[in-house]
Amino acid sequence: MLKKNLQNLIITLFVLMFSTGTISAQVNKNQNLSFARLATRWDEAMPLGNGLLGALVWGKNDKLRLSLDRADLWDERKALDLSKLNFTWVKEQVLNKNYAVVQKIGDEPYDQIPYPTKLPAAAIEFNIAALGKVIVNTLDIKTAVNTIKFENGTVFNCYIHAIEPKGVFSFNNLKTDQVIPELIVHNYNNGNQAVADNSHAGEGLQKLGYAKAKVIQTANSISYVQPTAQGKFYEVKIIWKRVNATTIIGAWTISNTKRAELSSISTLEKEKLNLTAHLNWWKSFWSKSNINLPDTLIQKQYQLEMYKLGSVARKGAPAITLQAVWTADNGSLPPWKGDFHNDLNTQLSYWPTYTSNHLAEGATFTDWLWKIKDRNLAYTKQYFGVDGLNVPGVITLNGDPMGGWIQYSMSPTVSAWTAQHFYWQWKYAMDQKFLKTRAYPYIHAAATYLENITYLEKGVRKLPLSSSPEYNDNSINAWYLNWSNFDLSLAKFLFKAAAEVSAANKQSKESAHWLALLKQLPDYEVNETGFTIAPNQNLNDSHRHMSQYMAIYPLALLDVNLPKDGTKIKNSLKRIEEKGTRAWTGYSFSWMASLYARAYEADKAVKQLQIFASNFCSPNSFHLNGDQKGGQYSSFTYRPFTLEGNFAFAQGVQELLVQSRNGYVQVFPAVPNAWKNVSFNNLRTEGAFLISASKENGVPTQVKVYAEQGGELYIKLPFRTFVVKNMVTSMANVNGIQVVSAYLKKGQTIVFENGYE
Repeated sequence: MLKKNLQNLIITLFVLMFSTGTISAQVNKNQNLSFARLATRWDEAMPLGNGLLGALVWGKNDKLRLSLDRADLWDERKALDLSKLNFTWVKEQVLNKNYAVVQKIGDEPYDQIPYPTKLPAAAIEFNIAALGKVIVNTLDIKTAVNTIKFENGTVFNCYIHAIEPKGVFSFNNLKTDQVIPELIVHNYNNGNQAVADNSHAGEGLQKLGYAKAKVIQTANSISYVQPTAQGKFYEVKIIWKRVNATTIIGAWTISNTKRAELSSISTLEKEKLNLTAHLNWWKSFWSKSNINLPDTLIQKQYQLEMYKLGSVARKGAPAITLQAVWTADNGSLPPWKGDFHNDLNTQLSYWPTYTSNHLAEGATFTDWLWKIKDRNLAYTKQYFGVDGLNVPGVITLNGDPMGGWIQYSMSPTVSAWTAQHFYWQWKYAMDQKFLKTRAYPYIHAAATYLENITYLEKGVRKLPLSSSPEYNDNSINAWYLNWSNFDLSLAKFLFKAAAEVSAANKQSKESAHWLALLKQLPDYEVNETGFTIAPNQNLNDSHRHMSQYMAIYPLALLDVNLPKDGTKIKNSLKRIEEKGTRAWTGYSFSWMASLYARAYEADKAVKQLQIFASNFCSPNSFHLNGDQKGGQYSSFTYRPFTLEGNFAFAQGVQELLVQSRNGYVQVFPAVPNAWKNVSFNNLRTEGAFLISASKENGVPTQVKVYAEQGGELYIKLPFRTFVVKNMVTSMANVNGIQVVSAYLKKGQTIVFENGYE
């Protein structure tokens, strides 16, 4: 009797566990993923994750399949022989027009050798033939739970625990005893060839040549140990329990180079505590901020991007790779080996974390960069021949360069862009400990390197070789002997940021030194077309990477409110429009939304977001790079999944609502007139201010600012006159822009009401 009661209690627990409930009012069921079938491709599957573990839930060969992944599963054998090339030698080959030898050493190993690469783990399959058709397949993004209901009344639920390294699944109301987990191992050594699926995946996994896996199965468990390379292995462990004739509860985990551990499915109280911790984590995640837009397409896509962010970023887990915890499950290496691309992909993936008030998720990038800093210092010394810090543009989990199109994979300015995320972490949090122990030393090391790698010629600081991702691909013509606007913008940002963090760290002489170097840099290369690629190289064709426009966004070195800057920005946008979007990929539209928002081109920004969400995403919201509607906007119609486009989209939305500009913040800078009712809560800005605002019936009504750390607030409001109670405000000039100023103490809130004049 006691056993039966316990079984009933466990069943009740799982019913409660997978009911949607109310976690946050700002996420509603219309924003969930919901279909009347299982996906038939891995890149359309229901995505689950906790930063370390991931799963894709879909259907393959009439079975229910869970593709399992772990973020730190890598084969890090080296293909690139860094001893055979250095930056000085590369320049010599460029000058001698002997670039084929550089491509052979620096580019070809990436394409011809299957490692280093991210690895998929395994899959779980269930034979669901006896359950009938799928009636509904829903991913509740509030709770991160996938629920599948079958024609015969059976209900399948699964989730990945938000905190613990395990996935959980259950079948309820079963009418058959044939539904038990089956482990599917990948073809690391069986000789099977991968099937092409237009996902831009690499060679088959069998090319890695691993030893045969060891699989041990009992009545209620499966253990799979797969040797990889360099003495490493991973283990997948699955356990399950038939509570009674109609209910199965199970769990799985993956370990890396140690034996996998899973607690038994035991007492009700323990399972209840596990569930509570999971739900509380997601409740806290969704409470950080929210937005409300009248455009349902953009609103839903934004919420799905936030869900994915919560699924792939977690303290202690690796930084976000191209596919994070959703490595391709098609028998091949993942697209572009699933690596860390620091020529835009990693940077764009973290763009939305700051404004959305998810600094903890954003810190997974700076934590990882700090962890690999020593290796990057050694790489800088070996390849560039100078002291200081640069970072490979294409890199392994442990920080080693991978090569491939070395203009970008070994670019001379990568650390300037990664340094921006240390700068943002400091500016958005105003954390003095982070400034002293992370932002200042990292930015200082990057600026030291840039000073050492550049040289003065007639009073002007120059870079030995320059490039602009990914203009002219990997040809010799992708190199420039003068600054590209991409590299120059990053240099200007880095010296400016170095001066600022030095001053904040009470290093006044050092700050003055960086400002002196900043003045030695040349002006941007601009003409009637706006920003050029480089001297004597206009944007002559449609191009996917907005690299020459870095000064507009994300570096925000220009302000459209200033006439001189405004001309550069408007001419640049006009040139982009003239050349069209035929050579764009999905992330191009996401990035373009932020560029338009910075120019206050609200309707055009929104159009980019709409195109991205409707044309460049899988039904499950994954960014597929190519135009999925037959080339309506782009000639790229392939479907390699990468995440940076998704997260750049989220930031494009946030840029419509609030912007941290050059020394001040602006509310509703680029909201279309057609959007009559808009609101947001707790979006974060530089200065550690949390801002909430509303627009009703076409009129901005209120702006509320909370000072997390305290300090002077400089804000450009969306109304001409305002009412403030019990607070002193004044007008101020910030870098030529008239704004409202108010001093807020730590924890203080100021509310601006529209004066309606």
